[in-house]
Amino acid sequence: MQNFHQPVLLNEVLEFLGNSKGFFLDGTIGGGGHSKVLLEKNETIEIIGIDKDPRALEEAKQILEPWKEKVRFFHGDFKDFEVYIGELGITGFGGVLLDLGVSSYQLNRPERGFSYHQDGPLDMRMDPTSGKTAADLLNGFPVHDLSRIFKEYGEERWAKKIAGKIEKRRKEKRIETTRELAEIITQTVPHDRGGHPARRVFQALRIAVNDELKGLGKTIEKMVDFLNPQGRMGIITFQSLEDRLVKNVFRKLSQCNCPKNLPCVCTGPQIKILTKKPVEPSEEEVEQNRRARSSKLRVIEKLNLTKGKEEGR
Repeated sequence: MQNFHQPVLLNEVLEFLGNSKGFFLDGTIGGGGHSKVLLEKNETIEIIGIDKDPRALEEAKQILEPWKEKVRFFHGDFKDFEVYIGELGITGFGGVLLDLGVSSYQLNRPERGFSYHQDGPLDMRMDPTSGKTAADLLNGFPVHDLSRIFKEYGEERWAKKIAGKIEKRRKEKRIETTRELAEIITQTVPHDRGGHPARRVFQALRIAVNDELKGLGKTIEKMVDFLNPQGRMGIITFQSLEDRLVKNVFRKLSQCNCPKNLPCVCTGPQIKILTKKPVEPSEEEVEQNRRARSSKLRVIEKLNLTKGKEEGR
């Protein structure tokens, strides 16, 4: 399992979500690492596993073979979870987990195009069987759109300058490889700001290619709707945009949003936030897995809505 993907915050996920009851949605099942430890601890849960990457699903099926009667797999986007659970007639979950990171397997395979450390085709698709590649986007989008993507999704200060350099280069020849792009960025931005100069742009392209942020907030809210009372949801993020989005959605759902000077007409708080600050990996875990260093886990628990209304006002 760890050769394919070393899952992060395993102990913490187990601590918060290990006692879930009934159906459990692993919306980004990856190599099956988190689901494996949950199934080892809890004999009562049944996993609904979704992933865009067909290779990840193959690995998860092998890892979770001992529990094959308790796991259903779906190739697709977790944002479409209602379609998949509708096929099974499932109306509620005892637990939900989303791990929004890129797997070690995806980063380590040059042909997937996620890494600026290795040379490979500019692909970056979580699902390599469909959709436009990073090269398609990079060579086809207007320069102002590239600049916006780098700034919004990568929080890149030098977005406009990098987009201009890309436009100049692609007039000469199509940009096809990760090495070509990394070199353009490295030649454009200062090297004294920490981390690899290409990190932010590669992150931005990956988010754009896979449409990662679009609809994420609404999907989280829908998943909370499907949580049973006392059911828990954990989300692992690896960059500030996702973490900020998750934090704001959880905050919204944890309070009454009616005007203070008017009677409450909503259901009141829907959730209780169990992690006032995000849970981060231990120093020991980071030493063993450097890719865990930026991970953050936020966890909520679904309230009984009647009780939540009483507590809200």
